[in-house]
Amino acid sequence: MSKSEDLRAVAPALENYAQKYVLGGLWKRPGLSARDRGIVTVAALIARDQRVELPFYLGLALDNGVKPAEISEIITHLAFYTGWANAMDAIPAARDVFKSRNIGADQLPSTSGSQLPLDEAAEAQRAARVDQQFGQITPSLVLYTTDALFRDLWLRPGLAPRDRSLVTVSALVATGQVAQITYHLNRAMDNGLTREEAGEVLGHLAFYAGWPNAYSAAPIVKEVIEKRPR
Repeated sequence: MSKSEDLRAVAPALENYAQKYVLGGLWKRPGLSARDRGIVTVAALIARDQRVELPFYLGLALDNGVKPAEISEIITHLAFYTGWANAMDAIPAARDVFKSRNIGADQLPSTSGSQLPLDEAAEAQRAARVDQQFGQITPSLVLYTTDALFRDLWLRPGLAPRDRSLVTVSALVATGQVAQITYHLNRAMDNGLTREEAGEVLGHLAFYAGWPNAYSAAPIVKEVIEKRPR
């Protein structure tokens, strides 16, 4: 049976909503490109460890312009922001999608090589602030936040900073991690995410992470947007 037939056999109203609001409406809204919607959806599914729908949306993301190297980087990035096991759980689905499309190692990012430029002054301020807050309590967390995340992962060129921020914000909203949204949404907007796009991310994630997660994040997104200069 096809997915539509499965839905009709169990929850015909759900199929109607899927056609009417999701694939027939949400994905066609102009405030966020189809490519970005693919990134947001894949990030949300991996963050929530929802593997059944992942192959379909990985394929849709690729169809809408997300590159195989970017898919690889999204999975790697989310190992740090949603847990190693969630990233590992996404590997079989991505492997099968890549295999079905003849995507080989030559299309995937290198494990090493040149990095994006680092804003040394801003990073020094961030590191000092975090060390002052938490250095005496959890020095390992402070160390790896600096060395593994901000001086390594965030500088990998396989995913543009704006897209890496989009992945991070999407994962935070999808998992209800609202305490981290302010920092990362500001970083996303510094990296080029627009006010309209930020709002559309919430509307999109309401369908893929649930209305409670979207509405829990909405006041924080609103505050960030309103405090930023127009």
